[in-house]
Amino acid sequence: MTPPLPFSTASAVTFLRQVDPLLASVIARVGPVHEEASAEETPDLFQALVRSIIYQQLHAKAASAIHQRVLAAVPEKTPLLTALQQLPDEPLREAGLSANKLRALRDLAAKTEAEIVPTFSQAKLLTDAELVSRLTQVRGIGPWTVQMLLIFTLGRPDVFPLGDFAICQNMQQLYGQGKGSSSVLTKKELSVIADKWSPHRTTASWYIWQAS
Repeated sequence: MTPPLPFSTASAVTFLRQVDPLLASVIARVGPVHEEASAEETPDLFQALVRSIIYQQLHAKAASAIHQRVLAAVPEKTPLLTALQQLPDEPLREAGLSANKLRALRDLAAKTEAEIVPTFSQAKLLTDAELVSRLTQVRGIGPWTVQMLLIFTLGRPDVFPLGDFAICQNMQQLYGQGKGSSSVLTKKELSVIADKWSPHRTTASWYIWQAS
């Protein structure tokens, strides 16, 4: 289930209904966005990215268990940032991390210490594009991971995750019908459709996630 959006969407829904009749039909069927305030007033971006890397390509239950074992492997009173730089491979691999994810977490720790990964306060001053540029320098973090952070941790209102499989699949079903069953919309065409949702592409994306 897609997480709730951490910002108010009432004005966004009114706007989207006006600019996109097809999306308006989805909004009418799905109903109100299930809004919920962000759990933390000042999220820790480093911790959020650690979780994102661990959860990649895993079922949520398995990823959660690995995440908890990684945290349990950290010595008492040792910051996770320090632990990921100093702990030997063995306890972290025994916690369930693959070799690639361990390398990604160590790189995340190094780039956080080097201030390439910003703090939450710093991130609030950066544009979406600047955050994508900085965070994708970390091994194992691509644009999609950063976009999920922008939506669900930072609450940015105008994010369109074009690389998201469900977004692309549902948009093909919703908007591709006029092109014929054998045709598919290109990513450029999907982006053009999403452009009319701006500056509320995050809310539109939430509804597209729910459209299937």
